[in-house]
Amino acid sequence: MRYINELMDGDKVVCHYLCKKKETLKTKMGKNYMSLVLQDKTGSINAKVWTLNHDIHSFEAGDFIKIEAEVTIYQDENELRVTRIRKSAEGEYEPTEYFPTTDRDVSSIIQGLKGFIESIDDTRIKALVENIYAIDEIAAALPTHSAAKNMHHNYMGGLCEHILNVTEICEFLAPRYKFVNRDLLIASALLHDIGKIFELSPFPENDYTDEGQLIGHIVHTAQIIHAEAAKVPGFPPRLERLLAHSIISHHGKLEWGSPKLPKTIEAAILHIADNADANLKMFEDALEKGPARGDWAGYHRVLTRDISKSNF
Repeated sequence: MRYINELMDGDKVVCHYLCKKKETLKTKMGKNYMSLVLQDKTGSINAKVWTLNHDIHSFEAGDFIKIEAEVTIYQDENELRVTRIRKSAEGEYEPTEYFPTTDRDVSSIIQGLKGFIESIDDTRIKALVENIYAIDEIAAALPTHSAAKNMHHNYMGGLCEHILNVTEICEFLAPRYKFVNRDLLIASALLHDIGKIFELSPFPENDYTDEGQLIGHIVHTAQIIHAEAAKVPGFPPRLERLLAHSIISHHGKLEWGSPKLPKTIEAAILHIADNADANLKMFEDALEKGPARGDWAGYHRVLTRDISKSNF
């Protein structure tokens, strides 16, 4: 197995990968070529098939394939120039080798989330969060679900890892400011991205579902809160609205997908925590890929800047 993050310019590769994307395109001269995105658990890589001949056997996006290729550099990124492809046969590959996965212990992450639920003093808020985490589809999917398609924590276990990180940041900030309702804040953090279980399909696709395209995780999470709050005796309508507000405003800006700006201190803290974890994870991922030019890890499209290691 040649992992994608170990490939270097000039390497010859004979290996199995998961084909995430397949397109047939044309060069400026009108010649057909194939553009692919290949994946294993360490990441993904672009690949090109410039000559479409009898060595390129039939396959589709979503298939495991065996390739022969050479690693080249294009726009400062590794790319594969593929000469042979066939669909992998059953038994030639281990599927778990091809899905990116958190390097943290998932059972410990889940226990950390349960610990935060137990720490909520308000019995109504605790009951609501417990009930939501006990929904069969949520309980089954949370340990392995991704937090995003591309942006951050986009690997198996990424969602629970991100939710725990955000909750821990909220826990750190809560006692440092006046007027913060700690139970409301922790519940908001624990629930803020639960709707992503319905927004994104599980691996190997890890792509937007019909629900994700038409509704989205923010609205779906608010809908879950509304439905489950009705099942908790005496759940105050304003408390439901405050929780829902934290959820629908946690992206922080209208142009970032939040229909409302944060208008409570808990919603503001949740947005700051969510934004911090997402951005710092993108820094971490960029640095883990290794320096492209000495101390510099290269330009990050989402963060819109070059990223440097802190070497001296």
